[in-house]
Amino acid sequence: MLDVRRMQVLRAVVTSGSVTAAAAHLGYTPSAVSQQVAALEKEAGIALLERVGRGVRPTAAGQLLTGHAAIIGQHVAEAETALADLRAGRTGRLTIRYFASVGPTLLAPALARLRREHPGVTIDPKLNDSDDPLPDVEQGNADLALVVRRPSDDVRQGIRVVHLIDDAFQAVLPTGHPLTARRVIDLVDLAAEPWVGSEPPGPCLEPIMDACAAAGFTPNFVAKSEDYATTQGFVAAGLGVGLIPRLGLTRHPGVTIRPVRRPEPVRTIYAAVREISLTQPAPRALIDALIDAAKE
Repeated sequence: MLDVRRMQVLRAVVTSGSVTAAAAHLGYTPSAVSQQVAALEKEAGIALLERVGRGVRPTAAGQLLTGHAAIIGQHVAEAETALADLRAGRTGRLTIRYFASVGPTLLAPALARLRREHPGVTIDPKLNDSDDPLPDVEQGNADLALVVRRPSDDVRQGIRVVHLIDDAFQAVLPTGHPLTARRVIDLVDLAAEPWVGSEPPGPCLEPIMDACAAAGFTPNFVAKSEDYATTQGFVAAGLGVGLIPRLGLTRHPGVTIRPVRRPEPVRTIYAAVREISLTQPAPRALIDALIDAAKE
């Protein structure tokens, strides 16, 4: 196999016209340059230079390798430039996993800021297609994922989880329901009500079930929807009451929203990112933008 570094030494000799001149340009001794060329000739199995007066000129094989060395040098220079752009956050690609209710509220403003700060970075946001997108982050299929998890959940090796927001669930009641007269509703007051489920089994349903258990009851789900807009429609139609996280609420004319207490169900939202990704400017900038969007 031909040594690329030796090919560049050969190129310097050919373009300089002599071993001595090439050595001066490269900062080597003439002996070191001659050794590099001799080693390359051994690898190539053919003479690469012939002496002409006090200088040298390439053989046909030497001219061939010199031409390829120039191409390789150009490619290496382009690679170094591309790598520098990537290190500086001027280029690259960020693949993001998210769930629907944080799309317009957290992710959209964060991505708008990222695009302003790093316009050369390609952004690829995709909805989660599983309850747990962390394996995608671990395996490198995603650079960052927005996830709901318990603060006590184990942190996987090589993954950094950054707390963004504690998103409280609020009671959704049909307009005219007797409990709408209250400014805040005790969770136990919903115990005897029929319920419309707003969450599939998983990390977003767990805070609801845990809070209801702490209040001494299990909700009676008479209808279920995994879509918050549909949940509000079911509530407005009088099928039951529901709990929806604040970030997932859209104003529906047929429902009334009230805070819940004793206890207040809360889902905790994090950004999960590989530790190694945080060495790059764009993922760090996205984390900062998500934190600021959560504060707002």
